[in-house]
Amino acid sequence: MKRVAIFTCQKIRDISCVACLKCFKAAEKKDGEFARHEGEVKIVAMTNCGDCPGLVMPKAQLLLEQADYLETDIDAVHIGTCMVKAVQTAACPIDLDGLKKKLETKFKEVIIGTHNY
Repeated sequence: MKRVAIFTCQKIRDISCVACLKCFKAAEKKDGEFARHEGEVKIVAMTNCGDCPGLVMPKAQLLLEQADYLETDIDAVHIGTCMVKAVQTAACPIDLDGLKKKLETKFKEVIIGTHNY
C-alpha cells in the first residue's frame, strides 16, 4: 500500500473541489497521477500550502513532525491539482518545479498533480 500526503491550495481548495472529494475518489480508483503507484493508495494526510505566497516548507516540517509523533509513514507527497490550477489560472506565485525539488529533500517521492477531474 502506498501512503500519500497531499498539499492543497488554501485559496481555491474548496472552490474547485469541495472537501477534496476528487482527490479521494482518484486515489481510490488510481486515476490521474495516482495511477503511477503500485497497489492500493491510501491518503494519510492533507494540508494546505499555507496561503499566498506559500509557506509549504514550514507546513512540510510540521507534517513530518506529526507523522513521526503518530508513527505514520508517508511514502509519497502529491502537490494537489488545486495548486496546479492556482498557478495556471489564479496567478499563484509558487514555482511548482522548484517546490517539488525542495520537498524532495524531505520526502521519498514528490509528484505534481493528483487527478484530471
